[in-house]
Amino acid sequence: MNKISAVIITFNEEKNLLRCLNSIADIVDEIVVVDSFSTDKTAEIAKQYGAKFLTHPFEGHIEQKNFALSQATFDNVLSLDADECLSEKLKESILKVKNEKQLKTAYSMNRLTNYCGRWIHYCGWYPDRKVRLFNRKYVIWGGENPHDKILLPPNVDDSKLDGDLLHYSYYTPSDHLQQIDKFTTIAANEAFKKGKKIGWFRLMLAPIFKFLRDYILKKGFLDGFEGYMICRLSATATFMKYAKIRFLFRQQS
Repeated sequence: MNKISAVIITFNEEKNLLRCLNSIADIVDEIVVVDSFSTDKTAEIAKQYGAKFLTHPFEGHIEQKNFALSQATFDNVLSLDADECLSEKLKESILKVKNEKQLKTAYSMNRLTNYCGRWIHYCGWYPDRKVRLFNRKYVIWGGENPHDKILLPPNVDDSKLDGDLLHYSYYTPSDHLQQIDKFTTIAANEAFKKGKKIGWFRLMLAPIFKFLRDYILKKGFLDGFEGYMICRLSATATFMKYAKIRFLFRQQS
């Protein structure tokens, strides 16, 4: 049987971590938790599951996840966020490939998000395909903070696993608004470093197009009131990111 290390990065995740660890405890051979100095019960919960618990300064989602990969014992890695867990079907799929002679380079899965108590099937949120099981010798976390993604070698495709990765995103609209403020600040700083300027035309129209695309074209209206909130706040996030980029360039001048 192939050995798999699970790696998770955390910061004050006592609300989510127990559910995440429960879903993987009987299918992985090691759990590595890399924490950025939590002040809640995150460490206590991780240690209850026998996790290898490390603290490391947070320099960005990409940097933290790559550091976590380096701390795993086994090359086959299941990388999760603390607010994610495996559905029963996905657990079965992972166990099945684990028992094969050799794992492939990378496996992807659909991510299904729970928003304020409702599972979201539209708004552009599902299927949200993610590569989360892979051989760390051949991949690296990349993208642009805070939106990380696994970068595969040229001419290597991921194999799709059955089952959903369950994502418990926001418990209240206030949680969503706080995350928007945090993530748009990170994204704006990344764009500013790369010299990406935003014109007035894009600032004003991009949020409108974002809402119409997600709510009408991607059928967000079928997710009810929660779908409307998601599409409305996603449009707000687009505006906030662009406005913050413009503000950073104004400060520079």
